[in-house]
Amino acid sequence: MQNLPLILVPVLAAQKVAGDGVIKPLGHHELLLVLVQLSLLLLVARGLGELMRRINLPPVVGELLAGVLLGPSLFGLLLPDLQAHIFPKSQEQSNLLSVISWLGVLFLLIVTGLETDLKLILRKGKTALLISLGGIIVPFITGFGLGWLLPESFLANPEKRLVFSLFIATAMSISAVPVIAKVLMDLNLIRRDIGQVTLAAGMTDDTIGWILLSVVSGLASSGKFDFGTIFHSVSAAILFLAIAFTIGRTIVDQILRWVDDYVGGIAASISVVLILSLSAAALTHGLGLEAALGAFVVGILAGQSRRFSNEAGHLLEVFTAAFLAPIFFASAGLKVNLLTLLVPQTFIFGLIVLVVACVGKFTGAYLGSRVGGLSHWEGLAMGSGMNARGAMEIVVATIGLSLGVLNPQMYSIIVMVAIVTSLMAPPLLRWTLSKVVMGEEEARRLEQEEQDSRSFIKQIQRVLIPTSGGPNIQLAAQLVGYMAHQNSIEVTSLYALSDKQPQSRERRMEATQLKDTAAEQAIAAVIEEMQLPADTMLQTKTESGRNKAEIILHEANKNYDLIVLGASEQINSQKALFNLLVDRVVQEAPCATMVVKSHLPHPKGEICKIPQQQLKKILVPTVGTEYSKNAVEMASTIAAQTGALVMIVNVINLPQIEYILYEQRSLAPVKEIAHDMLEQQAAIGRNLGADVKTYILQGTSPEKEILKFARAEEVDLIILGSNIRMVTGRVFFGHRVDAILSKAHCPVAVITVP
Repeated sequence: MQNLPLILVPVLAAQKVAGDGVIKPLGHHELLLVLVQLSLLLLVARGLGELMRRINLPPVVGELLAGVLLGPSLFGLLLPDLQAHIFPKSQEQSNLLSVISWLGVLFLLIVTGLETDLKLILRKGKTALLISLGGIIVPFITGFGLGWLLPESFLANPEKRLVFSLFIATAMSISAVPVIAKVLMDLNLIRRDIGQVTLAAGMTDDTIGWILLSVVSGLASSGKFDFGTIFHSVSAAILFLAIAFTIGRTIVDQILRWVDDYVGGIAASISVVLILSLSAAALTHGLGLEAALGAFVVGILAGQSRRFSNEAGHLLEVFTAAFLAPIFFASAGLKVNLLTLLVPQTFIFGLIVLVVACVGKFTGAYLGSRVGGLSHWEGLAMGSGMNARGAMEIVVATIGLSLGVLNPQMYSIIVMVAIVTSLMAPPLLRWTLSKVVMGEEEARRLEQEEQDSRSFIKQIQRVLIPTSGGPNIQLAAQLVGYMAHQNSIEVTSLYALSDKQPQSRERRMEATQLKDTAAEQAIAAVIEEMQLPADTMLQTKTESGRNKAEIILHEANKNYDLIVLGASEQINSQKALFNLLVDRVVQEAPCATMVVKSHLPHPKGEICKIPQQQLKKILVPTVGTEYSKNAVEMASTIAAQTGALVMIVNVINLPQIEYILYEQRSLAPVKEIAHDMLEQQAAIGRNLGADVKTYILQGTSPEKEILKFARAEEVDLIILGSNIRMVTGRVFFGHRVDAILSKAHCPVAVITVP
């Protein structure tokens, strides 16, 4: 080493000391096997899952059976050499598959958390807790008694019957939240009250069960009760949940906001949720709790944040359902050898254990449900769901086997119980829930959720309002304020300025000061006009660039749902409907836009504060399109806050309709169609809390009839829904919309969706 550079000496010395400690890459054969295993498990699991779907059973049933068929029970019986080659009894090879299976557990719990309605769970919290306690206490007592009475041949160490009995009691108390969640998703029940309560009770059940498992495992290792372990497990669970649902909620929301603001995109949202979930899973696992608990809780917190989009959640759910979840469920049954259960004594006592497990969990969950105020059939449904043990009990059995508490016979029995109860859950849930009568409150909630999922206004969570401070944008700000009082939204006020600077240093400094002052005044003007609720998230930004439209569009691409613009007070170009800036933003916007033209005067040289506009009548012309429905929703939301009357009108064009549609000269059929269309859209408005009236107008020029009606009825605001038509680069909504925009006596707002 004498002639080597000094910097290499310590490196070579370290390598020499390390010797054989260099970590080798994954071997060729090991990688080949895990790829073959994954492809085979996925093929059989998805294939059986689709078969189950075709016979009206949840796919999870087939996915659970896949592992049993590929294990020693069938594949190993028919082709033992090939099965042993593909699924060798190697700890290292098994660990590779186990890691992917655990990812399946965590991803499934993240998706479940995203679908969890925390408000509903808190409202049903007492019921969920009672069900959970019943589902823990009764199975624990019956399981302990069973463990105390089983023959010694089922004990790994007859001298440790107390530890064995406690372990059996804990195994009987466990529920499998991943299986329950998958069944509820497959049956489309996860948003039902019973589904949410089942998830809450199951998660509470599992948390208590895993605390019990940590205590019993410590007892098995040390041979004595360790009250320190008990205190640690209980306090860790309480502390984690308390921090997660207080400080943690804010932290997760702020992280998602930051990523959305400065990175943006669905991929970034999914990545940050996965990072937080895996970190929380590592934390709870490190605390001696269930790793799945951390993933589930972060999933709930992410689902509560407005910045985690439904599309991101849907993509995560699709990936989980298509790949990781089937692998997890299928791999759970690989170690099961049902042939060992054919021994008469094992078979008889296996049936006894299965009956005790089912009766204990059903009885406990049913009693807890009844005490919690649920009906008879709801109690049976809770028992059916909570009875599913799934792979969580297989994990418990594996721990018991590794600690020397269970022998191979008892291990096979417990795994059999886990699989059979998981296969029982879907048909029992389907049957019991078919007997459950949905309450009026739940029916209204589900109907409202369904309507909200299709609603334009309910999907608006983030609003961008670029401002220059004029009357148009001030009026637009007032409309945004009315929206914010009806729907929980986030608002960002943006002032875009050109960074072109004068040549001299003094002129540049003077221009900068003027721009800063103008930005402050413009932003202050819209904030004052919005009069947002105290809990509304408001951001203000001043951005500079070569082109104002590009600045606005760059910001708009950060997952906004609506851009609210003020039309230019003075149009200097015949090539633009509003002005070149607004036209370009409307044309290229990645989300919906609303352009407001106030028809109010604009003094030159200063920002003129407009008075708060009194809205008593809002007019919405409609032709029954989706664009018209969007306008009705916007008008109804504003009217619900201001108390204004929403007037929905449809104009019948006399000559065209009579000539084209009907030979007889009668407008009765046409009026009937118009009436039905208006009533459908009026129902949307009334559902949003607005007072709505409908009108059918007749005339040869719809725009003239609308303008005449608006003036006669002294309408305060006209809201139009339209699509964008490109005409030589100019925004063009059609001659009727253009005519109303230019000729109306009152403010006009035009809503477009790309």
